[in-house]
Amino acid sequence: MKKFLLPLALVLVAGVAVAQAADTKPAAKASASAKSAAPAKAASKTHVVEGEVVSADATAKTITVKVAGEDKTVPVHGKAAARLSSLKAGEKVALTCVDNEKGEHQYVSGIKVEKAAASTAAPAKTTAKKKTSSK
Repeated sequence: MKKFLLPLALVLVAGVAVAQAADTKPAAKASASAKSAAPAKAASKTHVVEGEVVSADATAKTITVKVAGEDKTVPVHGKAAARLSSLKAGEKVALTCVDNEKGEHQYVSGIKVEKAAASTAAPAKTTAKKKTSSK
């Protein structure tokens, strides 16, 4: 009987050790996923910058914009990158920029082309009335 109890005790101890190790792995995964979710949430600070397009490079996924008289080239991500090929130099744009937790600019996530002001629109047609003579 003693020969039977010793292996049985070893099996029980090994089973408890394996079960305990299995419980800590999901906790480690959960904490790792929580850590990776935290930077993504912190990086979601955004602000809008208005400027004029100098150039847009769809291949490199960058845009150069004149802001406050200074040219700045920034990376473009996501759906905004698809709009790069349709942009033209001189267009006024509003860029949605994503910042990291320190407030430093990371990339452009949105591009909105500003509509031209009414003063640059085509002048309204004027119609001249013809005088009819009655003879």
